[in-house]
Amino acid sequence: MAEEVKSLAELNEVASGTDAAAMAEAEAPREPVRDEFGRSYATGRRKDATARVWIKPGSGRVVVNGKEMAVYFARPVQQLILRQPFQVAGVEDQFDVMCTVKGGGLSGQAGAVKHGISRALQLYDPALRPALKAAGFLTRDSRVVERKKYGRRKARRSFQFSKR
Repeated sequence: MAEEVKSLAELNEVASGTDAAAMAEAEAPREPVRDEFGRSYATGRRKDATARVWIKPGSGRVVVNGKEMAVYFARPVQQLILRQPFQVAGVEDQFDVMCTVKGGGLSGQAGAVKHGISRALQLYDPALRPALKAAGFLTRDSRVVERKKYGRRKARRSFQFSKR
């Protein structure tokens, strides 16, 4: 019995030692992730939309699928969504963004580009991560359209009941 208690104590010490090592590793400063052109890449997703985003230092130009942001996202609300990560991080007009986005509608695509910009910013400069994380921009919005079920008109809507 005493041997079992002693071995359990030893196991706890070993386990706490590995936890301490993991904690020290987790607290280690993150390194910037950039390619040979000085860009950071990230993928953003929302609903059915997927955005591939590259950021590099520049004048604040945003190009989406080969078009300027104001042309591709004509609604001011969508343009505001794209600017949010830069405003929260305090780096407005300091980065150029080039992205390709597929799937979904314009609203989902704007959210996907925002998610991709946020992830690319925190990869480019890890010091921006706390501000972006606190604003919730690094979390993928996992809500997707529910599938249609058989025997129903839509995902949940039933056919109209007829008594006769």
